[in-house]
Amino acid sequence: MRLVLVGPPGAGKGTQAQYIASNLSIPKISTGDIFRANVSGGTELGKLAKTYMDRGDLVPDQVTIAMVRDRLSEDDAQDGFLLDGFPRNVPQAEILKKMLADWGQGLDLVLELVVDDDEVVRRLAGRRTCSQCGRIWHVEFDDKQDDRCDACDGTLFQRDDDKEETVRHRLEVYQEQTAPLISYYADEGTLVGVDATGPVEEVTQRAMDAIRPFLG
Repeated sequence: MRLVLVGPPGAGKGTQAQYIASNLSIPKISTGDIFRANVSGGTELGKLAKTYMDRGDLVPDQVTIAMVRDRLSEDDAQDGFLLDGFPRNVPQAEILKKMLADWGQGLDLVLELVVDDDEVVRRLAGRRTCSQCGRIWHVEFDDKQDDRCDACDGTLFQRDDDKEETVRHRLEVYQEQTAPLISYYADEGTLVGVDATGPVEEVTQRAMDAIRPFLG
């Protein structure tokens, strides 16, 4: 199974990617993991990426794509993979399609985690981070009405990227970049949407039910 997972920030992609990949016995491949592996491993691509990251610049597509190509060519990805965080736009999707075609492969499915903007804001803007141990609490889900960490009694604070205005801006950027990608895969006939609201286990079950018809 060759699968791409897409969805807005706060949709639970990281969590679901882990469960789905484990259920399917395929590697979960995220661009974040690839970047960290290349940088910590001191590869040529990692060194190149680090020069951009150290300046606070976005790593160019061609560097990211080269890293993805290297990762997908590894032995554990030959019988399938789950891509999380790539592709992010239509040009990257077209390059991925050509890359796989060159290897005589293709995507089996693009799974979209569907969640509305207000739910994303509820999830992300309600998070509070402990300044001491780094644990994350939620004002609603954990019923945190005070500003102290239950684990270490450190002070809780709201990260800048969890503030409502920042979350809504991130959603706008996602819609600008990714809405065309959703349409692209819908036209390709490989897109399936899954309701990503509710308990994690229920979302995983919905995802696996959606994937099952595409398994060989």
